[in-house]
Amino acid sequence: MPPTAGEIRDKTHVMPVRVYYEDTDAGGIVYHANYLRFAERGRTEMLRVLGIEQDALMKRDGIVFAVYKADIHYAKPAKLDDALDIETSLIALGAASMKIRQCVRRAGEDLVHVNVEVVCIDGKGKLVRIPGGLKSTIAPYVTN
Repeated sequence: MPPTAGEIRDKTHVMPVRVYYEDTDAGGIVYHANYLRFAERGRTEMLRVLGIEQDALMKRDGIVFAVYKADIHYAKPAKLDDALDIETSLIALGAASMKIRQCVRRAGEDLVHVNVEVVCIDGKGKLVRIPGGLKSTIAPYVTN
């Protein structure tokens, strides 16, 4: 597992991220939309740590996860060269969806909270159930 994939700690995936120049605006503060990119990477790497490769899901099972809803709260800005942790927790698992809570932290301080609902869809964009084997892999990591 590459070190950028992060690790699971008490059912929460933690992935380190460094803020690069390309992530910031002219003032050296992380551009607001890039937090969504960090969150996407956190969700993808959590699945990878669980042994789920999204490209394999698409090729083998003909399914993908797509963001249905996203709610983001900006508390404090991250800045150029900050070392951040993207924490990802599954908070609900439905027949065709997952609710995910994410937090961007710097040295244990909450900067940004993201609540996301992703849905499972087929190649035509139709909502489909999460396959049983995949669901049983994910279910033990749902937190309260």
